[in-house]
Amino acid sequence: MPSSSAAAANAIRPATRADIGRVWELVLELAEYERLTHTVVGDASALERNAFDDRLIEIFVIEEPGEIVGYTISYRTFSTFRTQPGTWLEDLYVTPECRGKGYGKALLQNLIDRSRERGDGRLEWSVLDWNEPAILFYGSMSATVLPDWRVCRFDL
Repeated sequence: MPSSSAAAANAIRPATRADIGRVWELVLELAEYERLTHTVVGDASALERNAFDDRLIEIFVIEEPGEIVGYTISYRTFSTFRTQPGTWLEDLYVTPECRGKGYGKALLQNLIDRSRERGDGRLEWSVLDWNEPAILFYGSMSATVLPDWRVCRFDL
């Protein structure tokens, strides 16, 4: 019998336009979990445009039979110090009832594998400092939490 991670990996696929409504629902769930619903100004149509028309982002989904239960959204970056492209993981989300089944690990491993295949030098993301479950999860995958860096932003 395959492991839960192997089964989860088989359930990962690129999102389609038909998936955007469900992915957007999950984006809103993530915003609620992160206590950031007040910052959401986008919508499903903009997500769809950025993924499929402008191809600025990649979305992968993971399914249980008949339902999308998690996703990743990522985009390309570049490191001048490495002079290599990279990938930024914007979102990794699995619904609460599906956590602990290996889905988050499978989604992250999918992105690691894709990044390696493209010759990326890095896969990076940010994590909220209070989100201990996520920090522990990333540590269990041997990710490095950079203690000396802070995310800076201009909202334009």
